[in-house]
Amino acid sequence: MGVYIKIVYYSTMSEAKRKCRQYNTNYLMYGFISSPSNAQLPMCLLCNRVLSNEAMKPSRLQEHLQKIHPDKQNKNLLFFTNIRDKFLKGPSVSGLLTTSSTQCDDGLIASYNISKLIAKSGKVHTIGEQLILPAIKEVLETVLHHSASYNVIKKVPLSNDTVRRRIDEIAEDVEVSLCELSVSNKFSLQVDESTLPGNEALLLAYVRLFKEGKIIQEMLFARTLIADTKGESIFNTVKDYFKEKNIPLVNIMSVATDGAPTMVGRHRGFIAFLKKEVPGILAVHCVIHPQHLVAKNLSDRLHQSLRYVISAVNKIRSNSLNDRLFAQLCKDNDEEFNRLILHTEVRWLSKGACLNRFWNIFESILEFLEEKDVDLRSKSLQFKTDIAYMTDLFAKFNDINLQFQGDELNFITTKSIISAFQKKLTLWKHNFGRNEYSQFPILCGLSYKNY
Repeated sequence: MGVYIKIVYYSTMSEAKRKCRQYNTNYLMYGFISSPSNAQLPMCLLCNRVLSNEAMKPSRLQEHLQKIHPDKQNKNLLFFTNIRDKFLKGPSVSGLLTTSSTQCDDGLIASYNISKLIAKSGKVHTIGEQLILPAIKEVLETVLHHSASYNVIKKVPLSNDTVRRRIDEIAEDVEVSLCELSVSNKFSLQVDESTLPGNEALLLAYVRLFKEGKIIQEMLFARTLIADTKGESIFNTVKDYFKEKNIPLVNIMSVATDGAPTMVGRHRGFIAFLKKEVPGILAVHCVIHPQHLVAKNLSDRLHQSLRYVISAVNKIRSNSLNDRLFAQLCKDNDEEFNRLILHTEVRWLSKGACLNRFWNIFESILEFLEEKDVDLRSKSLQFKTDIAYMTDLFAKFNDINLQFQGDELNFITTKSIISAFQKKLTLWKHNFGRNEYSQFPILCGLSYKNY
């Protein structure tokens, strides 16, 4: 009997705790009315957020107003009454639900678009929450003078995991679309093998095909080469991917590679294995690679001058103390730059950028080397004319290299660029024979000074 009374007592207490609170008209002073969809739930007039029934008490409603809408906490009852009247004269409940659903969809679309921008920029995924959302809030409040409510920010999820998931979904969708097009259409393939800083071998494959009357170019896949990077291993990786995605190898019309033996080897190269599967395929050498190789073929004198430049750069940049002292010297000399750029062979624009920076602060370099390395200073001064010439020359190489970048390039465009550059070389050679250096501004200025 005692147990039964205790059960009934606890049951009565539980029912009392679950007792629903009723809306009070005094709650309007905190900016709340009863929800149109459920009269037992409070809804904020400022952000249209619906709270639980347990929150329907003055302390909880006031807390929401102070934390979420601090700029409205001192508003009087008339202010909220006007907002309520406008709200009640607005669209119906079904319209509100439709609007809310549309806003959620817009927030989802914005989340995907921002995630795509993060992926393109190569930034860490946490930048969404740490920078982008606070920046959006700042713009809303400072520029547009709108309250960046919690509800608005919440509709654009940009957490680390969310951004990663969005990027994966976008990449998967692009891959599926490309594979569907590749199954039913002919296309061109470009394959390139590279090595990452951790010595991992990575194989990149790009496709170019027609879609709705336009030529599109996208990266098809990036696969790690487990063991070696021989032509057979590269071919097997490509073949396994095509088999996995049900893409016929015979759909490949042409393939572009660099000139490495693993790619173009007659017997064991990637193209040799591919031609066994697709005999009529057209194999081409990427036009940028031979141009880059030709640009590296300098005369002995220019090559020696370039070595002195690299030695001077390494002399300063390889030593932390020298780098700091040189930066201070550049500041004292009121130079535009206070640091040299290192040269690396794998970056095509690196040589031109290194020479251009070297020439811009050439006098400060000579002044610094006067105390650190007198012999290197004298060599740099001796080949000053050659350095000026190479600075102009590699600036022109960089210009032509930049013209080779882009998605809509083809052999006709690249051939016209190279042909135009060859004609310019002929003109420059003719002008050099007449001691005219107007096409080389740095060398021309140096010649006028010497004159």
